[in-house]
Amino acid sequence: MKSFLKYFLASFLAFLIATVVGVFILIGSISSLIDTEKVVTVKPNSVLKITLDKPIMDRAPKNPFENFNPMSFKTESSSSLSQILENIDRAKKDSKIKGVFLYLDNVIAGSATVTEIRNALESFKDSGKFIVSYGNYYSQKAYYLATVADKVYVNPEGMVGMQGLTSQVMFFKKTMKKIGVDPQVIRHGKYKSAVEPFLDNKMSEANREQISAYLGSLWNEILMKVGPSRNVEVDELQRIADEMLITDVDDVVKYNLADGARYYDQVIDELKTKTGTEDDKKLAMVTMGDYTYAPKAKKDKLISKIDKIAVVYAQGQIGAGKGSVSEIGTENVAKALRQVRDDDKIKAVVLRVNSPGGSALTSEIIFREVQLVKEKKPVIVSMGDVAASGGYYISCMADTIVASPNTITGSIGVFGLIFQAQELVEEKIGINVETVNTAKHADMGSPFRPLDNKERTVLKKSIEDIYQTFIGHVAAGRNMTKEQVDEVAQGRVWSGRDAKENGLVDVLGGLDDAVEIAAERAGIEDYIIKDLPKQKDPLQQMLKEFGENASLQEIFLENTRLNPYLEHLKNLKQMKGVQMRLPYDIIIE
Repeated sequence: MKSFLKYFLASFLAFLIATVVGVFILIGSISSLIDTEKVVTVKPNSVLKITLDKPIMDRAPKNPFENFNPMSFKTESSSSLSQILENIDRAKKDSKIKGVFLYLDNVIAGSATVTEIRNALESFKDSGKFIVSYGNYYSQKAYYLATVADKVYVNPEGMVGMQGLTSQVMFFKKTMKKIGVDPQVIRHGKYKSAVEPFLDNKMSEANREQISAYLGSLWNEILMKVGPSRNVEVDELQRIADEMLITDVDDVVKYNLADGARYYDQVIDELKTKTGTEDDKKLAMVTMGDYTYAPKAKKDKLISKIDKIAVVYAQGQIGAGKGSVSEIGTENVAKALRQVRDDDKIKAVVLRVNSPGGSALTSEIIFREVQLVKEKKPVIVSMGDVAASGGYYISCMADTIVASPNTITGSIGVFGLIFQAQELVEEKIGINVETVNTAKHADMGSPFRPLDNKERTVLKKSIEDIYQTFIGHVAAGRNMTKEQVDEVAQGRVWSGRDAKENGLVDVLGGLDDAVEIAAERAGIEDYIIKDLPKQKDPLQQMLKEFGENASLQEIFLENTRLNPYLEHLKNLKQMKGVQMRLPYDIIIE
């Protein structure tokens, strides 16, 4: 009886604690949702403070549990690129905003995203307003953004990153052999190296060639922006990086990478001077997050009467499921495109693609929807950090493709990957698997036996057919021959600038540029933006997901520096059918 009571009380106490914690989380989440209705008043002579200390997505989720961390019981929120760009543009025209204060250390975003923000700040400066940047330690990406400022300051004990770009690829052949797993690969493309890490222990020359090419292109973009901004020759910047000439803050100032070493309070004093704020008064400063809730200029016309341009966000890997804010599925993006096609008030569509690819079937479904929309109204693609393989597949039929010089795109190739674990199961673990088939090849693709020659031949033909379909779509969309497409395809990855040179991209620019092109093609001047797919009400979504348990695997993946690599392995189990995917998860540091 005592034992029963002991276990009963222990279980009840655990349940009670979990309930209390859950209630607090629920109250906190509801409070955050209510908080989104706040109105922020911007004072005269204010400075817009931009920190960018959260991961930046093209479109951030409204659901507060989307990035919930069960270890810390906190929501790891993200920022929305579209909102950042909108706020910068508003601040440019806002008479109460006198300038921008960039407070940067590390920027958690891709190169193309940072470039779009930098371009928006360049436009902000056209208004005659100032930009001042300060950082305790500028990561290389943060420094690239900071150099848009009129003045760049660094903490006296800080540092500036300017050492060049690097990309590393992990290879698992030895690991696969040790555990008794044989990756069976069928692919098309000289450069389609998505499966290379499982087949070899070192990088192929073709892969090294393409990485060197796009990495060099991205690095040159940084040099070409930083050099003129800091009045330093590009060759000198390269020498600074090659010879590691930046060893302390004195070197940073000596080589003109910054205008001086300052403490935070000293920079604030300078901002007071620029805004005409008295020394004994507090500087009027509004954060980027708060500025989102500042009153916006009212429209002269009823919104329902104004023409619309739809921006359809396709971000994340292309999966076989319904999809979500961070994954492209068979329903979310395709459904949004059907909605665009049938809505007469929507005069044009911008498809914002930020995806390394994924399922070939889902890519084809979305491709068809793009094709149907194009028959009725202009379709402009805006590429984000990555629009490669399946990401390019869904883009290629657009009237105009806009990409950042820093976009990673191309990777026009196809592969199939089946892990065969017969040795692992039978010899390493000692499990015997017996199979009964009703047809000779009913168990084709089973992890318990290798593919035979006939099966490989069938799969190879399927891969080749899909590749021919792929380059056929690209040829039709880009007004090229299949032979011309094949020359720049073969699975090769390109930077946005190089893609423009070989005909895969039309215009170098960002999301705002794509919207302007869409308006011009539609022949409209007065319009509003309609973001799609429509996100569910955050409270309803939260209640639906509340209480779902995270696995230890998910917790581990979210709380380790190996996350990018482990996430890649995690995604392998979600690969269903033939894949159109970027060769690997590109991690550039």
